[in-house]
Amino acid sequence: MAKGSFFQDEDFLHTFEYYDSVHGVSLNGRTRIITLELSKLEKIVEKPEDKMSFQEHWAIYFKYLTDKTKRKKINKIIELNEGIYMASETLITITEDEKERFRQLSKEKYELDRQSDLADAKFEALKAKEEGRQEGRQEGRQEGRQEGIREGIREGEQKIIDLLKSGKSPEEILKDYEN
Repeated sequence: MAKGSFFQDEDFLHTFEYYDSVHGVSLNGRTRIITLELSKLEKIVEKPEDKMSFQEHWAIYFKYLTDKTKRKKINKIIELNEGIYMASETLITITEDEKERFRQLSKEKYELDRQSDLADAKFEALKAKEEGRQEGRQEGRQEGRQEGIREGIREGEQKIIDLLKSGKSPEEILKDYEN
C-alpha cells in the first residue's frame, strides 16, 4: 500500500489490462489489475450515499469499514449495494468463525499450559524427593559412622571392664592389647 497518492490525477480508481506489446495481443479484459487509492476519498466520503457510484461505494466501504464515526454511512452503503451487503455478511461469518477458533485455541492453550505446569510440578517433586533420599542416605551414613564409633567405644570399654572383673591387672590387660 503506497503512502499518499500513487498516481498524479484526482481519480481514486485505475484499471489496467494485460497486453502483449510484442505480438499486439490483449487478454480482452480477462485479467486486470485494479487499484484503489484510498487516500483520495476525503471528498467522496462527503457525498450522499445514493449519489455515489458503484466503485465509490466499494472504495468507501474498504476505507471506512472500521471507522466508528462513519458507521451510519457504511450501513447506508450496505443497504444500497447488494454486493457489499453480501461481503459484509461473509465478513461477519468469518469474524464469528475466527472468534470461535480463537476461543477454542485459547481453551486448548490453557489446557496444554495446565498439563505442562502439572508435569513440571511432578518433575520438581520427584527431583526434590530424590535429593531428599540422597541427603537422607548421606546423613544416615554419617549417623551410622558416629553410631559405629560409639558402639566400638562401648564394646572396648565393656572388654576392659570384663578383663578387670576377671582379676587381671592393668599391665596384663595392656600386654594383651599390644599383642
